Amino acid sequence: MPSMAVASLSASCAFGGDMILSGIEIKKRLGKDIKIEPYDEKFLNPNSYNLTLHDELLVYKESLLDMKKPNETQLLKIPESGFVIEPGRLYLGRTRELTETHNLVPMLEGRSSVGRLGLFVHITAGFGDIGFRGFWTLEISSIQPVRIYPGVQICQIFYHTVEGEYTEYKSGKYQGNTGIQPSLIYKDFE
Repeated sequence: MPSMAVASLSASCAFGGDMILSGIEIKKRLGKDIKIEPYDEKFLNPNSYNLTLHDELLVYKESLLDMKKPNETQLLKIPESGFVIEPGRLYLGRTRELTETHNLVPMLEGRSSVGRLGLFVHITAGFGDIGFRGFWTLEISSIQPVRIYPGVQICQIFYHTVEGEYTEYKSGKYQGNTGIQPSLIYKDFE
């Protein structure tokens, strides 16, 4: 006789309940529905995978940003000795890992260890699209000064199942990016 947890899980599957993949399932789907490059087994969690911070950041040059135009940015390097994130400033970073996801909804969250330092990894863009391929741009801000380092496990990706028919993400704005992506919302006005 199945345990109550297994019976509940089976009922959820039978009725199309939204589910999060376990770490074991993430590993099984590598090279199929899920790509994570580079992949390191030690970053696999019970129901997510830790992604690491690249050594570059973008900052906007102006304090007033305009949605209807491209806003100029400046590229900064994070040295091995670290870089101090200052409160009141937005820093755009990216993951070292390129991910690609099919048949699942990828989601990004900051790690609790990072959050306990008062560091935010994304403001609103933790929700990915089915079919997204690229590096994740991180919207980094902090409550107080925090020194960050390249290669730190800064966030985690997890995967939701999807119910019903869908079309894969094909937007020309962010799909297949090769680096940090500043806001391209001005293209919505064209």
